[in-house]
Amino acid sequence: MQRPQLICLMGPTASGKTDLAIALARERHCELISVDSALVYRGLDIGSAKPDYPHHLIDIRDPQQVYSAAEFVRDAGALVEDIVARGKTPLLVGGTMLYFKAFLQGLAQMPAADAGIRAEIEAQAQAQGWAAIHKRLEQVDPEAAARIHPHHSQRLCRALEVYLASGTPLSQWHRVGQAERAQQEFLQRFDVRQIGLAPVERRVLHERIERRFENMLAAGLLEEVRTLYDRGDLHAALPAVRAVGYRQLWEHLEGTVTFEEAVQNAVSATRQLARRQLTWLRKWADLQWIMTNSEGNVVKMPGFEEYEGGLPSALAVNYLAIPPT
Repeated sequence: MQRPQLICLMGPTASGKTDLAIALARERHCELISVDSALVYRGLDIGSAKPDYPHHLIDIRDPQQVYSAAEFVRDAGALVEDIVARGKTPLLVGGTMLYFKAFLQGLAQMPAADAGIRAEIEAQAQAQGWAAIHKRLEQVDPEAAARIHPHHSQRLCRALEVYLASGTPLSQWHRVGQAERAQQEFLQRFDVRQIGLAPVERRVLHERIERRFENMLAAGLLEEVRTLYDRGDLHAALPAVRAVGYRQLWEHLEGTVTFEEAVQNAVSATRQLARRQLTWLRKWADLQWIMTNSEGNVVKMPGFEEYEGGLPSALAVNYLAIPPT
């Protein structure tokens, strides 16, 4: 039995993901699921480049709220099920690599052994006995302590070591592991296609970032940030306010930097974000790379001969090795 397709389109900011995703949606009967930590917030429209074309997981939170990677995995999974049940192809598109990683590879792995912490625990056990270690574990992870006998030194040591290394109880890590296994089993039901989109030259991406931020300012980005600032119930530590572009203009409204400094800082921060995104992608396994030129046209991808000028996204999708549904 043929598995339903699940397409993931990822890339750095300003790489043209949205245009390609919309072209794919129209050509391959896809529904788009946003993978973007800024687009989830209402009122963050201009600075997040919020698209007009319908996407799931856009405008689902107030800026005062927090939205986690675990919530994204839950919500995206439910949407994938619903989209497939309606006979369409789910297409996840965005640049929040943590969300993609959590969805495709599972949440964070349990911390590795730490020789220094283990030595400290064993020294305390030698001085005070393993019962003291068990009592110490009870204080930070009563669930794990209830399962581990006070005489089982190796398991006691590891449970306390995990907490001291990560700040997260072992029992909670076990639940994360169960969720990760469940996510892997969920993904095995689909034919997952992963696409990475980026310009051939880094210079092109930097130019696009600068030009796009100028366009955002012309469209009223400062006024949008001022509206959020004037609400009075938001602050600089919130994830929504920390979004690139918003954070720098927020600092200007607080009076800590000039407008010109805020603009320069925002462009610089966006370039740094794109660099981090590309670093993630270079380490990503099973990516089908698509490269674009300065005009945003596709000039290179598997099975496609590069030629001068390239192809617009709407045409290039016909050459992608993703059979239409």
